Amino acid sequence: MEDLGEKSPELEKEVEKDTPLKEWLVDYVGTEFQKKLGEVNEWDGSVTVEMIVEVASREFPEFMMAIAEENWIRGYHQALVDVKEGEKLYREELKKQEEKNVNEE
Repeated sequence: MEDLGEKSPELEKEVEKDTPLKEWLVDYVGTEFQKKLGEVNEWDGSVTVEMIVEVASREFPEFMMAIAEENWIRGYHQALVDVKEGEKLYREELKKQEEKNVNEE
């Protein structure tokens, strides 16, 4: 996976097999990584979220794109909400300052 700078600590978490889907996914990703590493390199058997993302990106890009697009849309929407709220707070603060200046005169 290409390093794009900072990454979420969630990516480095080992995935526990606490549901049937996770059990299947961890086993599948582990098998894929074992094939990739080959017999020469040792692997401790753990599977991280980042490993799952890497395999899913390669083998099911449509799924990963849908998640990425949804995340982008939600982030963009939240940014617009934040800007609107910031503008509201700014106007309220300006009004308070104007009232304070009028009262001091």
